[in-house]
Amino acid sequence: VQLQASGGGLVQAGGSLRLSCAASGTIFVANTMGWYRQAPGKQRELVAAATLGGSTNYADSVKGRFTISRDNAKNTVYLQMSSLKPEDTAVYYCNVDHFIGRPGPSGYWGQGTLVTVSS
Repeated sequence: VQLQASGGGLVQAGGSLRLSCAASGTIFVANTMGWYRQAPGKQRELVAAATLGGSTNYADSVKGRFTISRDNAKNTVYLQMSSLKPEDTAVYYCNVDHFIGRPGPSGYWGQGTLVTVSS
């Protein structure tokens, strides 16, 4: 199983970016898909997550600015980021907790995509 993230880049404060992450190499559907981020010198933190059933949760710092969505048929999760701030600068990682019905280990991570917000 591989998670391939894309969509990062350099954007000015107030701008928008859309991240995508597609899971491949499995026929099983992802359970909870999420985005985490890690800024230099800081711990990795949850940004947003979406369950297969449609529930979502967000870090307080991104509520009202970021929107997570997913396409279950494609095992793909998106993160629409708006009103970006310099403090949103980080490497963003997608995550899948497990694939429903798939045996083996849980916890899958994408390779990370860098988001840089200039002031």
